[in-house]
Amino acid sequence: MLMPKKVKYRKVQRGRMKGKAWRGSSIAFGEYALKSMDCGWITSRQIEAARIAMTRFIKRGGKVWIRLFPDKPITKKPAETRMGKGKGAPEEWVAVIRPGKILFEMEGVAVDIAQQAMRLAAHKIPLKTKFVTREAAE
Repeated sequence: MLMPKKVKYRKVQRGRMKGKAWRGSSIAFGEYALKSMDCGWITSRQIEAARIAMTRFIKRGGKVWIRLFPDKPITKKPAETRMGKGKGAPEEWVAVIRPGKILFEMEGVAVDIAQQAMRLAAHKIPLKTKFVTREAAE
């Protein structure tokens, strides 16, 4: 599971998700990519599930890059707890995603194999995504 080794603050505020992704919005490493079309949070478990689905489908051929990192702690209070008494304990780590962000990249496999692998990964992610290639992006 992905998570930071050390953070400056243990708990952070929720923040607002607006605007487009300017950084990380172009294909940098591979030939094919999965691009986000929505705003949202992706947990470290979802990232790992998507990675496993892709690598299993391509049968460890080719190379996969993960272009997102869960660096935001999400807190939860225990069930059946009264209001007040402060903020809950950090429960999981999420990556904040904006439209246009490249989530995963891949190379070393055929287009149809890459498209199918990315489709399996997209099923693990709670956002609307799109398959893009380097030629289409340029």
